Amino acid sequence: MKLTHYGIREWLGGGMIFVVLLAGSILIAARMDFAVGVTCSIICVLGWFSLAAFFRDPARKIPEAGNILISPADGYVKDIEIISNSDENKYFEGKNAIRVGIFLSVLDVHLNRAPCRMTVKEKIYRKGKFHDARDTLASTENEAMTIICDAEAAGRRFTVLVRQISGAIAKRIVCPVEPGETIDKGGQYGMIKFGSRTELFFPAGPDFELKVNVGDRVLAGETVITEIKDRTE
Repeated sequence: MKLTHYGIREWLGGGMIFVVLLAGSILIAARMDFAVGVTCSIICVLGWFSLAAFFRDPARKIPEAGNILISPADGYVKDIEIISNSDENKYFEGKNAIRVGIFLSVLDVHLNRAPCRMTVKEKIYRKGKFHDARDTLASTENEAMTIICDAEAAGRRFTVLVRQISGAIAKRIVCPVEPGETIDKGGQYGMIKFGSRTELFFPAGPDFELKVNVGDRVLAGETVITEIKDRTE
């Protein structure tokens, strides 16, 4: 199982603690109570694997099509909304945008991936609360990191926003990319630790055809969120 470098502090530090606890459990089994020692040893091993599993980095097959936006996160589609009177609209020249909200449980892979080839133009951090990521208030009130990007797909350039939102459990956002950096489609650009929400914003209009519905299960780097009409057609 490959582990992401974004979680090295947690899985390596946790591993060191579990090694100490495991050694103590083995000592208990050898010198005091065998059954108790074995039980503690099993708990230690399962505990570390559970922690490590959260930081797993599974291989993903990135779709080759050049006219799509793919999911930036694992999870399920919590909501889809047309944004018409919000702060985000200024990034779309005042025009409508589509927001797709994805909820990530603690069991999901928490790495974020670029929905298409994109260059970061701006990075905005919002200090906020920690509502449950399934709560509608999470979108507007929770701690969040938004990257505004110049996207390239279907022979055109347009704006996309990707927002990482903390939840009641997730209280650390990792987003090391900076303005000027270009990320290839499906490339990793960060993660949210321990349960969260990710939102994808893109232009609304007939050229952007949604391919997901509320409740759909999505995988970062694989699931097609929208198909874009190529201007050369």
